[in-house]
Amino acid sequence: SSGINAEYGGILLVLKVIHKMPPQGSKKQRWYLGGIAGSGAVCITHPLDLIKVHLQIQKKNRNVFQLIQNNAARWGILSFYSGLSASITRQMTYSTARFGVYEYLQNLHRERGEVAAFHQRLAYAGLGGVVGAAVGNFADVINVRMQWDIKQPEAERYNYKHVVDGTSRIIRSEGIAALFRGVGPNCGRAALMNIGQVAFYDQTKDTLLRLELIGDNTGGHFVCSFLAGTAATLITQPFDVVKTRVMQGSRYSGVFQCIIATAKEGPKSFYKGFVPAWVRLSPQTILTWIMLEKLRKIFPAT
Repeated sequence: SSGINAEYGGILLVLKVIHKMPPQGSKKQRWYLGGIAGSGAVCITHPLDLIKVHLQIQKKNRNVFQLIQNNAARWGILSFYSGLSASITRQMTYSTARFGVYEYLQNLHRERGEVAAFHQRLAYAGLGGVVGAAVGNFADVINVRMQWDIKQPEAERYNYKHVVDGTSRIIRSEGIAALFRGVGPNCGRAALMNIGQVAFYDQTKDTLLRLELIGDNTGGHFVCSFLAGTAATLITQPFDVVKTRVMQGSRYSGVFQCIIATAKEGPKSFYKGFVPAWVRLSPQTILTWIMLEKLRKIFPAT
């Protein structure tokens, strides 16, 4: 009788604990981990981003392999890391903000024990992308200029030493407004990018886990992030081409002139650099999500 009472008391205790526990969905993800994961990923993928920028701005029609061979022969292997400080700064601002906004809005649902619907995830990711692009635009401008500098005649180079030097020199010589060159197409691109990279990843992961086609492990994260990176590249490439050309300098008076001039080159011009963009964005997306998922296990939701 005493054994049964003890067992019954133990069951009641467990039930009380379970009753007091918040549902799993109510746990809040740490909003700042996205910027850390993005910064780690860009240290590996930066050369691919530089090649993409060179392909988008070049006037000659070199393919990827010709461009890589030419750059390596003329400026050396380290030239592929031109602008790395700006890339890392961009990730620490842009990615922290975009993931932060998305996770904050998702956490509002988790507090109620709910899971955000797909259309809500699309809206949250789009808003996060816009905020992130606006916050990180200054670093994007400097990044594009530093990457393109080696291709310019010496007299026309900016010669920024690093992102802080570039920021201060732009403010002194061109004004603060120059740090927001191309912010319009950048925000549009970032909204679509975040929808592809983040909302599509979350929805794909949830769906494939529910269907038991993947596990919640590195292999499953790889599959979902690969699909997300491909989707993001397809929908953002036209914005990326316009953004890069506007940020490069004074070649265009504004976004609309750039769109018209690019359209005159033919519809395919909006997808210039698509292959290196996909080759760069897919690893970037995969590495970001794998790193982020690992960080979430090290620093679990609270």
